[in-house]
Amino acid sequence: MKFEEFNLSSSLLDGLSAMGYTQPTPVQEQAIPIILAGKDIVASAQTGTGKTAAFLLPILDKIAKEESDHINTLILVPTRELALQIDQQVEGFGYFVGVSSISVYGGGSGPAWDQQRKALESGADIIIATPGRLIAHLASGTVKFDHLQHLVLDEADRMLDMGFYDDLIKIVSHLPKKRQTLMFSATMPPRIRTLANKILIEPEQISISISKPAEGILQQAYMVHDSQKVELLTYLLKHDSYNSIIIFASTKDNVKKLETVLKRNGVAVKAFHSDLDQQEREHIMREFKSKKISTIIGTDILSRGIDVDGIDLVVNFDAPPDPEDYIHRIGRTARATKTGTAITFINDKDQQKFGSIEKMIGREIPKEVPPMDLGETPTYNPNAKRKPAFSGRRPPFRNQKGRRPPKKK
Repeated sequence: MKFEEFNLSSSLLDGLSAMGYTQPTPVQEQAIPIILAGKDIVASAQTGTGKTAAFLLPILDKIAKEESDHINTLILVPTRELALQIDQQVEGFGYFVGVSSISVYGGGSGPAWDQQRKALESGADIIIATPGRLIAHLASGTVKFDHLQHLVLDEADRMLDMGFYDDLIKIVSHLPKKRQTLMFSATMPPRIRTLANKILIEPEQISISISKPAEGILQQAYMVHDSQKVELLTYLLKHDSYNSIIIFASTKDNVKKLETVLKRNGVAVKAFHSDLDQQEREHIMREFKSKKISTIIGTDILSRGIDVDGIDLVVNFDAPPDPEDYIHRIGRTARATKTGTAITFINDKDQQKFGSIEKMIGREIPKEVPPMDLGETPTYNPNAKRKPAFSGRRPPFRNQKGRRPPKKK
């Protein structure tokens, strides 16, 4: 199928051609006609499948064909990084179709707040916002969504994970009841269905294989003790020719510690975490996208918050907490038709967790042999039952007949 078959405006088709879009992905092929028809959607698709363009293209087409001086579309996202990413895509297409947009998120300076407020009041065509920051602007009483036509919830499952349910309901209460609502989510737990039933009207359902990694990802794993992880990671980064690398650690503190120790080992890396101010985070991301920085370390915020082409290695320094997070992390590489490598370090306590990942994706991930000088490593046995941690209380002594000894008087 080709984009011309959707009967999009000529200016938008020119933009698609100039930006290198050749044919729609499966989620775009299914979603675009439904959105153009004005129906609500609940769509589940993993990262890297092109779902951002799936909702942007039909919305941009509608805006291009009807002039308006009001806010046409509100896109709600969980993180500032995703807001900026979508805003950049709108700007790219906006050059061809004359659409205005602004990203609204917290953490900026006073001038940033004023810029956001003016855009909200004057009626930029598309607003991309994080729920918390938009609630703050709504509290001022100057923001009006009376003429809004489209509401998009992107990464809806992550927004609920972050505790935004009440904020989402509050924002929806400020919107016209007659609107088109599009919900895109990587996973579809029951609470997503509950939210969809509350704010959507007879939505069409789309599901694009949310539990399978892209075919182009070479998946590997190493069995290691925690004390061996840094040495193994240093070896891999120094002995293999990867150009663009993301390393995932479990916590912000682990990210900081890992940056320090890798730099000490002669590896050039940058940590990406919430303690950095917005300018620092944007600078790191620009440097990473332009290949001036080859390696960044972050938490799961990076698994859904960035869109960078050409990442050829993802390393799970700490095993993901659940199978879906694994899918999102490794989905940063091998996007579209490209290839990439995903390596996971598995310690003793993460074996059952990793076994659940293999069960979900329907295959065993090869366990690579670590360098000989790393020393003895654990043996993979995901079905072994772990001994319960010592509680600090010893079981009461019992005699051979199983009875407690008599208490001393």
